[in-house]
Amino acid sequence: MRVSEAMTRDVHVANPRETIREAAQAMARLDVGALPVGDNDRLVGMITDRDIATRGVAKGLGPDARIADIMTAEVKYCFDDQDLGEVSHNMGDVQLRRLPVVDRDKRLVGILSLGDVAMKGDGSAGEALGGISRPHAGRG
Repeated sequence: MRVSEAMTRDVHVANPRETIREAAQAMARLDVGALPVGDNDRLVGMITDRDIATRGVAKGLGPDARIADIMTAEVKYCFDDQDLGEVSHNMGDVQLRRLPVVDRDKRLVGILSLGDVAMKGDGSAGEALGGISRPHAGRG
């Protein structure tokens, strides 16, 4: 099975110039914990509820701080035509619960979550979760 067969296609993309308040409001409205950040049709980062708490609030930034100030700029991603089992294994190795999905032109086409893998996948969600749940230095 290919990633494109399991991924979520309808993805809200945040803009790096938006505020972290706008990102948090979008997350609340969509009931998600992460948003890809795009600029000019290109993936430039990810922002998570954890980023808002640990890079924003914990460092004294207010709700009007820009997403660009706290987002993760080095984003792991996968391609829509990759094998789902391979990608879910990689998700476990790098301890990620979600990955942006891009086409071969590196345009964002969706997002793949561990839930997507569990619902539509090939049984590899358990392996990925085992890797994701490993203790990681620096995370509490």
